[in-house]
Amino acid sequence: MNDLHNKPVTLINVFTVDPQNQQRLIELLTQATEVSVRHATGFISTNLHRSIDGTKVTMVAQWRSAEDYQAMRSDPAPLPFLQEALTMATFAPGMYEVIQTFSPAATS
Repeated sequence: MNDLHNKPVTLINVFTVDPQNQQRLIELLTQATEVSVRHATGFISTNLHRSIDGTKVTMVAQWRSAEDYQAMRSDPAPLPFLQEALTMATFAPGMYEVIQTFSPAATS
């Protein structure tokens, strides 16, 4: 595996949820991000995606480095939101590095 020190990373977290809880899960993840995560050193961005069938919420977050992400995890502020989220959803996190970015083709 490549050394992730001081390289941007993307955390992709797929939450599986009952459709009746999808909106509440989105609200909890939004609150955790607003209250704490977006203020952390090294935070670049977060995008929330909801599946059309209501069974998934995917969070895609970009961080300046894996170390910055790990440091944010020690902040207790988002914990109440995340603990409630885990009462209604399971999740599968993964940390990735960007290897290629594609843009639209130039038109003439």
